[in-house]
Order: sequence, then C-alpha cells, then structure tokens
Amino acid sequence: MAATGSEKQGAAAYYVSTPIYYVNDAPHLGHAYTTVAGDVLTRWHRQRGEKVWYLTGTDEHGQKIMRTAEANGVTPQEWCDKLVEEAWKPLWEHLNIANDDFIRTTEKRHTDRVKEFVQDLYDKGEIYKGGYEGPYCVGCEEYKLPGDLVDGEGEYAGEKLCPIHKKPVELLKEENYFFKLSEYGPKLLELYEADPGFIQPESARNEVVNFVKQGLQDLSISRSTFDWGVKVPWDEKHVIYVWIDALLNYATAVGYNENPAKFAETFPANVHLVGKDILRFHAIIWPAMLMANGLPVPGRVAANGWLMVGGEKMSKSNLTGIKPQDLTSHFGVDAYRWYFLRAIAFGQDGSFSWEDFTARYTSELANDYGNLASRVAAMVGKYFGGALPAATAAGDAETAVQEGLARAAATADAKIGDELDFQGGILAIFDFVKQVNGYLTEQEPWKVAKDDSPEGRARLATILYTAAESLRGVAVLLNSVMPETSQALWDSLGAEAALGALGEQRVQDAGAWGLLPAGSTVTKGAVLFPRLEDPKKDQ
Repeated sequence: MAATGSEKQGAAAYYVSTPIYYVNDAPHLGHAYTTVAGDVLTRWHRQRGEKVWYLTGTDEHGQKIMRTAEANGVTPQEWCDKLVEEAWKPLWEHLNIANDDFIRTTEKRHTDRVKEFVQDLYDKGEIYKGGYEGPYCVGCEEYKLPGDLVDGEGEYAGEKLCPIHKKPVELLKEENYFFKLSEYGPKLLELYEADPGFIQPESARNEVVNFVKQGLQDLSISRSTFDWGVKVPWDEKHVIYVWIDALLNYATAVGYNENPAKFAETFPANVHLVGKDILRFHAIIWPAMLMANGLPVPGRVAANGWLMVGGEKMSKSNLTGIKPQDLTSHFGVDAYRWYFLRAIAFGQDGSFSWEDFTARYTSELANDYGNLASRVAAMVGKYFGGALPAATAAGDAETAVQEGLARAAATADAKIGDELDFQGGILAIFDFVKQVNGYLTEQEPWKVAKDDSPEGRARLATILYTAAESLRGVAVLLNSVMPETSQALWDSLGAEAALGALGEQRVQDAGAWGLLPAGSTVTKGAVLFPRLEDPKKDQ
C-alpha cells in the first residue's frame, strides 16, 4: 500500500493545504472559513516547534472562469489577475493568514509540471482516448451521474439541475482522454481500511467508502470544446481537465520535478483541508493519481461542512455570499477568526447569524476574557504599582487553577493540533478562562486588599499572581486563533521582556506553572474586545 503523509520518511515539514479557490468571483465567508482553519492549525504546529508549510492559492482554468471573463469583457488571464490581486490576496492579508506560498494554476512553475505529470501517466498506459456523453455542471466543472441530479421547478421546470448550484446541467458529448480510475477502486478501499483516519469526519469517510464500493468509472481528463487550460502535451487540441490540473498544485507548489530536496521534505501533505462538496476529488481521484504515478498519498483529507445562511449553503450562486469584511469591520479580525471555529464543529454544517455572533462576542470575548484581562491588570496597577508580585501564600484554590491550566493546555493541544477539533480546543481554553473568573469571584481580592497585614498582602499578591500567570498561559494557547489580541495581552503582562516573543512560546509548555516571573511590569492596555456599536447606527 502507498505510504501516506502521516508516514513521511525523514520529512521535516508539517504540510497543510486549503483547496485552491476558483477566481470566478471574490471570496466569501465559506472560503475564509477553511483558510482560517488552516492558518490556526499551522500556527499551532509552528508553536510546537515544528517546521510548517501552509499552502493556499487559486484555480484559474476551466470553462466557468472563461465564461465569467467573457461576461466581463476581459480575457481569462486578465480576469484572474484582477481578482487575485484585488480580492483574494488582500483578504488573506486582512485576516492575518500566515501562508507560506500562494500557488496560481496559470503560473509556469505549475503548468509545466502538470504536463510532465500527465505525460508520465500517459507513457505508463494509465491514460487512453475515448468518447463520453453526459450531463455536465459548469459550476462544478464536473460530469454528473444521472442519480445526482434534481428536478427543476419554476423557471427550470422540466430540466435537470445540479444539486449544488441549482442550475440546469448541459449535455456534453466529447472525444476525450481518460484516466483508468476504475482500476483503483480496490487499492483505495484498502487505503481507507488500513488508515481509517485518512478521511475525516467519519460521516465523510462512510460516504466515500460507499461510493467507491459501488464501482468507479474511468475519468475523463481532457476537454476539447474550449481552450482555456493546460494543453495536453501529446495532443494540443485538448486541454487538461481543470480538476486534474488543480489537484496537482499540491505537488507542483512544493517542488515536484523541479526541487527534489524541497519535494522530499514536504510532500505529501499531512492534511488537505477541503469543503465537503469537493471531497470525492481529494479522497478518490487525487490518491488514485498519486498511486498511478508511484507517489505517496496524503496523510489526511479533512472535509469541513457548509456554512449555511437561511438554510442555504453560502455561495455566490445562491446569493448568500457574505463578505468577511462585512463582519471584521464590526467585530474585528481576531473575533472573526475565533467565532467560526468556536461556533461550528469542524466537519459539520453550521448556521451563521449576526445575532449569534453578537451574543458570543459579548458573553465570551468581552465579558469573560477581555474583562478578566482588564481587571487583573488594573488590580496589579492599583495594589502593587504595576509590578507583578510573587505568590508566597498559595493553597488549594491556587492548586486547582494550576491544574486547570495544565488540563486546558493538554486538551487544546490534542484537539487542535492532532484531532482538528478546533471547537473542542477553544472551548477547553475558555472553560479555563471561566475557572479563573470564578477563582477571582471566590477569592475577592478587592476585599483582601483592605487587610494591610503581611499575611493579607501575601494573600493578595498570590491571588493576583495566580490570575496573571493564568493569562500568560491563555495568551499562548489563543495565539494561533487570535494573534493580535494575544500579543496585546502578552504586552500587557510584560511577558516579552521576561520570556521572549509570543510566537516562540511552545504550546506544549503553556500549561506549565510559574513561567511569568515576579517583578514583570503589568500595564493596562487598550480594551481587548471593545463594546460593539449598534450596526444600525453605521447605516
């Protein structure tokens, strides 16, 4: 059986990819959801001290993009260039995405290698010429099985529609080249059985396994009815099917046939993050292509669910594509990054609403987390002149907090770093935040401060040190999710001078106790999560 990305021999890089996104329009919340998840995952692994490679990019070939460009009166390349430079790259920068590379499928470093890969398959007898006729969805860039289609209503009554785009399919008849995908069904089933975690979540795995068990058809890997794509090297009347072209970005971006050292230490990906609507391409076609060419398959294909608005999948075609900037302008970038991973279990569908975001922001970010940071800094300033006091009178209450931090750190590390359970990891951290709030409520430092005896001062110092040291751990644990806010808290605690840069702190050490030294200068900075303004006032 082929080696997987989780078994990379001597490879140094933890390699994570997003899908490469179609540039037929500007990005919406669904695109940003997957990309933020990948950013949190790779930031987490960086703070484990690992070498990381995070790849995202754009898919710029195919009939859909060609038609969109024509509708806008420009060439496909001009359309792609405009969208990438004016919409896609600026959004990732705005959302603080720390990707290592941005691959565009129109780049020569990609197109040349795609031709070589496909030529290799052809030379090995894995590709043959044939004809095909069937229903084709331009939006999906995919031939559909008749059983996949739904009956149209209203203006589309009597027509068969794509279940995703709710648009009529086109009946295409072409002479194409085919990849012998049907021969790889048994090998794929062997892979799924040997590595149950190869496809996540389990519901997605079950869907793919059942689909493959029904028998695979050979895959049409070229098109001859349009010319916007990578030319088939041995027959330039055809262009390579956009999905074959697109999937190969995961290899071409890390040096396939160009930089052997880079390729050896990086490929295959440890994790491909994908939307569930493109799961079959990544969990069936992609590993089969790699097997056919003698390359290792990825470690994991993790499918996130759909973001829903009003019961509809969020997309431009359904007119539910909300711009991320609509939310970041109101809630802030860090809160945006936090909300979707906190509110929705990764791998499941989730509904977005302005009201839910507002309620969670106010309760968990502003009241629980932000208020805790403000109170602790204010009390250290008021009672100890901003110098963090030493804890010399610790007891059972402090032991419980120490144990809570260790538990939160261990749980978050396992859930975020290994299980891709972002919601579970974030909840573990915020359960600890609530524990520290409860600790302050019970210990009442504002009352203890009235006792000027040495015992009273020692007790007050211990309470405030415990709270500040707890926040030190929280800042490290939330750095991958909310980097700007965590840095602000780190600065407020005076931790940079004592411990070094926040990004250099190890998440596996975050649960250790006593790392923030007494004497650190604690200052009350800006409010981490300001009170929200009524959005109606902005209109």
